[in-house]
Amino acid sequence: MTASPFVSTEWLAAHINDANLAIIDASWYLPTMNRNGKKEYADGHIPNAQHFDIDAVADKTTNLPHMLPSADEFARIVGAMGIADTDHIVVYDGAGLFAAARVWWTFKVMGASQVSILEGGAPKWKAEGRAWTNTPAQRAPKQFKAKFDARTVADLETIKSTLKNKSAQIVDARPADRFKGDAPEPRPGLKAGHMPGSFNVPFGEVVKNGTLVDPESLQNAFNNAGVDLSKPVITSCGSGVSAAILALALETLGTPAQALYDGSWAEWGAREECEVVKG
Repeated sequence: MTASPFVSTEWLAAHINDANLAIIDASWYLPTMNRNGKKEYADGHIPNAQHFDIDAVADKTTNLPHMLPSADEFARIVGAMGIADTDHIVVYDGAGLFAAARVWWTFKVMGASQVSILEGGAPKWKAEGRAWTNTPAQRAPKQFKAKFDARTVADLETIKSTLKNKSAQIVDARPADRFKGDAPEPRPGLKAGHMPGSFNVPFGEVVKNGTLVDPESLQNAFNNAGVDLSKPVITSCGSGVSAAILALALETLGTPAQALYDGSWAEWGAREECEVVKG
């Protein structure tokens, strides 16, 4: 097993004022969740936390949602936030475990040396009666030296060749009814169904009450879907957010994902030439 990607609420409370600790509130929600991450941060957050908006720190040259920005753009934004690549970055969100996984993955892709997720997120922190504030955090600018790891990010051509060559297993985190094509996609204009030969591990099967399920249950979720964890895995989902939850689950099991498909179904489901199957 690899070292845990999580830190506990006890650990964070003890280290909350460390100079080399950067706390990130990654709260972001799907439109169907009827929640607003920016507003929630403004209403209250963990002391010293800064809000990280995945729609703002993104590639603005594409119409695909919250695609990774360039390494230079990422370094500029997070450096201005006072975050260095050598800081210990702790990410949490208001759902317990949702968008925090995407931000955890993003910082790792961009070369941060130590990134953790707060286990249980804001719900657990608040339930324990820990410090909470509505004062925005301010940090002096630092230098973030981005080292983009392109190997861990799959693009459309990578996915096409992977499906053709069967060089890795594509594992889709969307709910089963969307994967099967029984339910419409929440984003307009996308086909319903899944990539031929892909597997389905709905993220709701690996997250319960804002935390990852236990390792045995994680293993079972992949096994029951027909995924062989001794072989390479590329994770996918609707727009690259819950795919990061599967990447986090695989990291926890000591079998890290080969890559995450950044465009995910927002790209595949919109492309005329991309084959889609149902059932």
